[in-house]
Amino acid sequence: MEIKVNFLENLRLEAKFDDFTVTADQPIRYKGDGSAPSPFDYFLASSALCAAYFVRVYCLARDIPTDDIKLSQNNIVDPENRYNQVFQIQVELPESISDRDREGILRSIDRCTVKKVVQEGPEFKIEPVDSLDEDATLMSIGRSDDDTNTTIIGKDLPLEKTIANMTAILADLGIKIEIASWRNIVPNVWSLHIRDAASPMCFTNGKGASKDSALCSALGEYIERASFNFFYNDQFFGEDICNSKFVHYPDEKWFKAGPDDALPEGLMDEACLEIYNPDDELRASNLIDTNSGLIERGICALPYVRQSDQQTVYFPSNLIENLFLSNGMSAGNNIHEAKVQCLSEIFERAVKRQIIEEEIVLPDVPQEILGQYPHILEGIKGLEANGFPVVVKDASLGGVFPVMCVTLMNPKTGGVFASFGAHPSFEVALERSLTELLQGRSFEGLNDVPPPTFNSMAVTEPNNFVEHFIDSTGIISWKFFSAKHDYDFCEWDFSGTTEQETSNLMSILADLGKEVYIAVHDDLGAAACRILVPDYSEIYPVEDLIWDNTNKALYFREDILNIHSLDDDELAGLVERLEESELDNYTDIKTLIGIEFDENTVWGQLDIGELKILIYLALEQYEEASELVQDYISFNNNTVTRGLFYQAINVVLDIVLDEALELDDYLPNLVRMYGADTMENVVGSVSGEVKFYGLTKTSMKLEGLDKHLRLIESYKKLHKAREAGMSR
Repeated sequence: MEIKVNFLENLRLEAKFDDFTVTADQPIRYKGDGSAPSPFDYFLASSALCAAYFVRVYCLARDIPTDDIKLSQNNIVDPENRYNQVFQIQVELPESISDRDREGILRSIDRCTVKKVVQEGPEFKIEPVDSLDEDATLMSIGRSDDDTNTTIIGKDLPLEKTIANMTAILADLGIKIEIASWRNIVPNVWSLHIRDAASPMCFTNGKGASKDSALCSALGEYIERASFNFFYNDQFFGEDICNSKFVHYPDEKWFKAGPDDALPEGLMDEACLEIYNPDDELRASNLIDTNSGLIERGICALPYVRQSDQQTVYFPSNLIENLFLSNGMSAGNNIHEAKVQCLSEIFERAVKRQIIEEEIVLPDVPQEILGQYPHILEGIKGLEANGFPVVVKDASLGGVFPVMCVTLMNPKTGGVFASFGAHPSFEVALERSLTELLQGRSFEGLNDVPPPTFNSMAVTEPNNFVEHFIDSTGIISWKFFSAKHDYDFCEWDFSGTTEQETSNLMSILADLGKEVYIAVHDDLGAAACRILVPDYSEIYPVEDLIWDNTNKALYFREDILNIHSLDDDELAGLVERLEESELDNYTDIKTLIGIEFDENTVWGQLDIGELKILIYLALEQYEEASELVQDYISFNNNTVTRGLFYQAINVVLDIVLDEALELDDYLPNLVRMYGADTMENVVGSVSGEVKFYGLTKTSMKLEGLDKHLRLIESYKKLHKAREAGMSR
């Protein structure tokens, strides 16, 4: 995590990280103003708070109330060496807590992250740089020596060289990558989380059998997602980029809508139109891209090469973003390596979907076969030693597809987690299944996986596959565990050079009768490609283009951002559109309009239901507001302060709507109940003197929305590189 520090007046300091700002000062005796804790005070408090956090987590998991639990910390300083200190943490537990839970609580305190980092003895590296914003080095821990050359199956260069190349590419773009976390809970299974230090919303996860292979995986995924703008999939790019020469890529093409909003000529080919517009219901307005929202400019489409005849076909960027998500994109040491990864990912997800939806029973991998891969077997044994039975299955469907499956069972919860992996090499596919299973997960995290079911409808429901795509936590059928297999085990092999592997995988798609479309991007300095296989590699159903398109943001974005400037007629029109849209009241506004708000603000917590309440209050439509407020109080999970505000709103609306009651008769006790400040804002909201309480003023220029502006700044780095490429 990058923490930037600003120097304020006197000895006051300001630290900014993620969406938070922390101010520090010094006591008056040290020439400070005593206006805030000192940096060392924050350090001491972090240890106590971390210990209390682990106590709270332990108690919440076991429904143990914490009202009567007390925790304190004292630091005892050695008089001969003030840097040698004892942190004494004491916890007072009520008698009602059992001896077993007392021990459990003490063990939970011992897991405190701050404590463990201090005990490990962190290393401090202090160095000057010319510019904090331009210094873009990889901040890693425990990397291999530069003079080593570790080769693994599937990579055409040693891991160290691959990492160096990718790090240099990101540094040249001005992107500072930080490693946020590592995990290695069983042997030979590593994962990590990396992110852009300046824009943490841009992040990826990596996995592998070693630290370097996991780091290589994470960096490759970061470059692939940057190359195809995935970090900004549903986000507004801002007016500057939207009005520039190009929005996504220099080779994009814009298509004007036909008569009566018909799809324009030249967009996609006949085969794709049959898939994506089978009933002629798809309109041009459905395909306006969410990022720019330039309705007057038309449909932004991107060129893909049809592999059967090498002809260029233009796909709407909106269609790709809505249906394919990140499926089928990759970056590699060369284009063939990237294509192998793309195709492997496509098969992994398509075959996984087929197996889950058709409730196919897969054959187990014989123990003598697993014994050929001792490093993988060691990881599996590590899981089983920790109480998680593992079943390894051949998911190739009779040797047709390069896919494997590792399934974990959790006897503590009855949950099951099926992880799939694909690659032309049997060994790599098996290893990926295992590393995918534990990517970013702790043993505690495995308690959240759902139990299997015999309910076929729950298994085949489209959203179940989406859950499997996002984090593999969807439901699988109990039939999956039957001893009666639908296929025999096959020790398949599609491996060769990466060029041969590409050909092998493409031939599988040809046998399925699937057309393949490929876009290659090397504008950021890496070989990256994206492969679309219509009617095969989509994640979301085609109907979403009409019924759940992300560009619904265009009907609301401008008015919501300009809400403080709208007159009553415009507000009435906005709330009417929200009602007619039949969107769920619990949909976040940030999701609806594609804006990253600071989650610690009212904007960041705002959902459609609350926005409607605020609009109805501004319009003095009290009955409509009252109905929504009652739902809000019952079901919304907002801050305590915001919840009390709406409790008070509910009472005041009841009084206002009852002709027999007078608000002045109740105000004194309402003030005693909710506080003077809250009641001032409540009464002001009902009278119209306070509009949109808690929502800071902004507009389409996004002023004050620092989190989203940081996201746009990160995109501008990619945009600038592509623009520079146009002139070469």
